[in-house]
Amino acid sequence: MEEAGVKANDIILKRSQRDLRVYILIAAGALVMLVGFFGCCGAVRESQCLLGLFFACLLIIFGAEVAAGVFGFLNKDEIIKEIKDFYEKSAGTESNNTVVESYHAVLNCCGSTSLCPDARTNQTCYAAIEEFFNSKLFIVGYVGIGIAGVMIIGMIFSMVLCCAIRNSREVI
Repeated sequence: MEEAGVKANDIILKRSQRDLRVYILIAAGALVMLVGFFGCCGAVRESQCLLGLFFACLLIIFGAEVAAGVFGFLNKDEIIKEIKDFYEKSAGTESNNTVVESYHAVLNCCGSTSLCPDARTNQTCYAAIEEFFNSKLFIVGYVGIGIAGVMIIGMIFSMVLCCAIRNSREVI
């Protein structure tokens, strides 16, 4: 009886963690929308205050993205270990066969012959997870650099527009 209670608590905990992730993504989307609103209104109304606020928000988001990228790069091994642990826990329970099957399909691997007897490869999923992250890390880096470039251009344009508004008001 105790074991069923522990499993129920684990399910509730996993569900609350998933819900928390969803709420974080919703909040991040709302923040991006608000920042975009500041930029658009500042440009249309020629408001130095809103353009400055847009610049400040972009600068803070840029700093957070750089910090997250550096943290992820420095802790790559720990992140891979956590994903391997998640796979191990998922493979150990009977209720998460879809998660295990997803790992096998995406990574073209097999944890053991009992889990996937029709496997086309002898590669273990632990090795496949590590190989996948090591081979795709540069793509994540390039996407991050591209996003950072767009943000820097946005910050430059907002400051140029803010200075142009200030200069046009001084002339009048």
